[in-house]
Amino acid sequence: MPKDTAVYTHGHHESVLRSHTWRTAANSAAYLLPELEPHMRVLDIGCGPGTITADLAELVPQGHVTAVDAAPGVLEQARAVAAERGLANLDFAVADIHDLDFPDDSFSVVHAHQVLQHVGDPVRALREMYRVCRPGGVVTARDADYAAMTWYPDVPGMARWQELYGRVARANGGEPDAGRRLLSWARRAGFTDVTATAAVWCFAAPEDRSWWSGMWADRTVASSYARMAVDGGHATDRELADIADAWRAWGAREDGWFTVPHGEILCRKPVPSAG
Repeated sequence: MPKDTAVYTHGHHESVLRSHTWRTAANSAAYLLPELEPHMRVLDIGCGPGTITADLAELVPQGHVTAVDAAPGVLEQARAVAAERGLANLDFAVADIHDLDFPDDSFSVVHAHQVLQHVGDPVRALREMYRVCRPGGVVTARDADYAAMTWYPDVPGMARWQELYGRVARANGGEPDAGRRLLSWARRAGFTDVTATAAVWCFAAPEDRSWWSGMWADRTVASSYARMAVDGGHATDRELADIADAWRAWGAREDGWFTVPHGEILCRKPVPSAG
């Protein structure tokens, strides 16, 4: 299988990891949790700094979680999270979602959070996830939808952020509006038993609004996304600084409200019929 042709837009700057380490199984994989049983083997693809991974490991104490990511450096942070929480039922590896180095039918659960929006061929990725999933198991994915993100009030510069992010992500070979496409991708990948749902993150409480706006302000000027926006001719440094200011202005509003919608799919791999 070919290697991924997309470039990861966010990178692993501190401002990005600030967001990723906030994620938990409860706030980012609630739709999956009822499927978990203590003995299961789980594959967590695109694990990043490993906070969701560690939660999943705690939920399968007699089972095992294998966590993979395309970036070797971030796996060190994931290992540290597991060690800090005293978890021994995990292992970590570098992997490409399009060409997973696991035998067929290896895992009861194959999970990817905010991954398919960043890959060059999400349908092929889902087929590979299907291959390594055991019959009777589930393939699950959750992705945000940037064009559907909405906020109040309409601070000047925020719409420019949304448009610019979408342009940079697509130039990198990804699909920032992946959430709405997950069901379609799963059908194209050959899944027939698919449950599609949606969920949101909402940032409106003062501390949540301050954290979210500050994180995106920093990301806009200091992360790999900022470099790609400038190097790709999509924005100037001055424009990025103005967008960062818009984020801070929105975050300072007492009536500020922001939602991040996510699409979710839970796909069951059928058990072959006897005979």
